[in-house]
Order: sequence, then C-alpha cells, then structure tokens
Amino acid sequence: MKYLPLVWSGIWRKPGRSVLIFLQVAVAFTLFGVLQGLKTGVDHAIAAARADLLIVHSRLGFGVPLTLAMLEQIRSVPGVKEAIPVELTLGTYQKPSQQVGLVAIRPDEGWLSAFTYSIPPAYVKAFRETRTGILVRDELAKKYGWKIGDRIPLMTGLPQRDGSTVWTFDVVGTFADSDIGGGNSNVLINYDYLNEGRASGKDIVNHFNVAIADPKAAAAMSDAIDARFANSPNETRSESIREMAQESLQSIGDLEFLIRAVVTAVLAALLFATATMMMQSVRERTPEIAVLKTVGFTDHAVFALTLAESAVVCVAAGGAGLAVATLAFPYASKFVHGLSMPWIIVFLGLACALAVALVSAAVPAALAARLEVATALAGR
Repeated sequence: MKYLPLVWSGIWRKPGRSVLIFLQVAVAFTLFGVLQGLKTGVDHAIAAARADLLIVHSRLGFGVPLTLAMLEQIRSVPGVKEAIPVELTLGTYQKPSQQVGLVAIRPDEGWLSAFTYSIPPAYVKAFRETRTGILVRDELAKKYGWKIGDRIPLMTGLPQRDGSTVWTFDVVGTFADSDIGGGNSNVLINYDYLNEGRASGKDIVNHFNVAIADPKAAAAMSDAIDARFANSPNETRSESIREMAQESLQSIGDLEFLIRAVVTAVLAALLFATATMMMQSVRERTPEIAVLKTVGFTDHAVFALTLAESAVVCVAAGGAGLAVATLAFPYASKFVHGLSMPWIIVFLGLACALAVALVSAAVPAALAARLEVATALAGR
C-alpha cells in the first residue's frame, strides 16, 4: 500500500494519455459485456424453451393449412397429453399501424399445458365460458388502455358470413407468454367462434400445439405423429419448441463463433494499443526510473510498479465497461428477452482486463527493470 501514491502519480503523469487508455479499455469491455450478455440470453432462451411442447404443421410450411379432422388422430398417438388446434390471423385496431396477432385456440380442459402462457385461473374460466372472449397480452392492454369488460372491434382479412370483416370481442382477461418469440401484440380468441363465423375456410388450422409426456422422447414423438400422416394430402412436420429455437439460431450462423471472433479481435487490438502507450510512457520516464533505482528501488520493484500502473487503469476501465453493459441490459431486454450479465462473465471480464494489462506492460516493464542508471542519467 505504501507504493500506491507512487503508482497513482505515475498514472496521472500524463492525464490525457491515461484518460485515453481508460476510455479505450472501457469501450472494449462494454462491447465484451454486451456480446457475452447476448450469448447468455440466447443460451437461456434455448434452455428455457420447452422440449415437451411440439408444433405440428404442414410439411410444406406454416402457410399451408391443415384440417381440423387431424386432431383426434394426433391425440390418439401414445404419449400425447394434449393437442390443441391453432389458427393464426392478423387484425388491426383503429388504424393500419395498430396491428394485432389473433391466435385462435380451443380452450378445452387442460389446454394451457400445450402452451407457454401464464393466465390467472379466473381469466381462464371466463375465457372458456365467453364465446366472444379475448385474452390480451399485458403489454397490449397497457398500450391501448384496454380493460376487462371492454368490447374490442378488430378488422381482419377474414370475412364473416354477413360479409363484414370486423370482428368484435369482449376482453375477459390478460396473459403473459414465456416464449420469447410469442410476440407482444398477440391476443387469444376462441377458435370455434372464429371457425363458425367465417364465410370460408371452415375447419382448417394453421398448426396444432401438442404437449407430450416425456420431453426426452420429443424426437420419437415427432416421428410417430408425422408417420400418422405420411403419404396423405396433409403430411406434417412436428418440431419441439426447443428444436425450433435452435434452428432459428442456426439460421443466422454460428453466433458463438462470431462473438468469440469479435471479442478476440477487440482484445488483440486493445493489447497492441495499450502496449504502445505503455512503451511510450516508459521511454518518456527513463530519467525518473533511473532516479528511483538510484534511491534504492530494485529491478523487481520497478518492474512491479510499471505493471501495477497498467493493471490499475485496465481493471478499473474494464469494470466501468462491464458496469455500463450491465446497466444497458434492462433496456435491451425490452427488445431481446433473456439478456443478462452472470457473475462469471463479470469475473471473466475483469480477469481479461488484468491479463491485457499484464501482457501489454510486460515488455515495457522489463525494459524499465533492466535500465542502466548511469546510461539513463548520462543521456539526460
């Protein structure tokens, strides 16, 4: 501790340079924290995705409808706990920019097991008993000021039997969705109300949500369901929510490799920049280092003091950068769910900052330690 004032004075010998190094390191570790947080968020989302929930859709894609008659065949597959038909359509509220995703489902007994929704029991009961009932996302209710008992007119592309494209629903509650791809603008409506009221396309669905008993048997269950409809006009493809999340990640490339490459490039650039500045600092302070040796500082002490200066700046700047990244996550989570900064990442970041400091200052510190006093003072 007695050498701390000496280290501090060495850091502030050139305030402009010290501030520049601090900002460089802080920006680099802000990027480090954000990228690691993104990776953590993606890993969390995939791990949290349910392996026991299958989506059964047409082999030709989600845009190709299936028939409602397939429901009982799916339910008859051994290992299936629940199967619910799902029809998707798009609606607008008041003006075209206010789009709402309509998810039409059958609120059969136990239907929630086939979804990732969280709904209070009272709202579930009201939804089942109200044919025109609608459950809205919490975010959507706050956005439009909807409350229980309101009648909501939504314009869709599905004409009713009377020719009208405006469907009116009664708000019976709100719900939350743990699926990051669930969409904040979705609402739940009764499939039978939609199916019986529309002028065309009766008894078709977009897909089926299927809850299975054993998550470990997801692949086998998917194959068993698809085998039921092989070589039929409605061939299916069954995928678990977790499998779909993994496929979505793979579709944008190797995210882990990309993050590692960017972080490595940033740290390498930072290493060279810091080493250059430390080398310049030691060169400028050659007479001062010679004086230190003259008054009794050993080579090891000079070496340690030089490393300490670099370590204090880099670790402090790294901590500041990680703090900025951590503070940014609550705001970023509004758009990308699951972002977080685990303590292991904080420790890893600080360790990387210390490593950058020690490596970048190793050569300048060694040169300072080997400095000949007579030569340095003679040069002055």
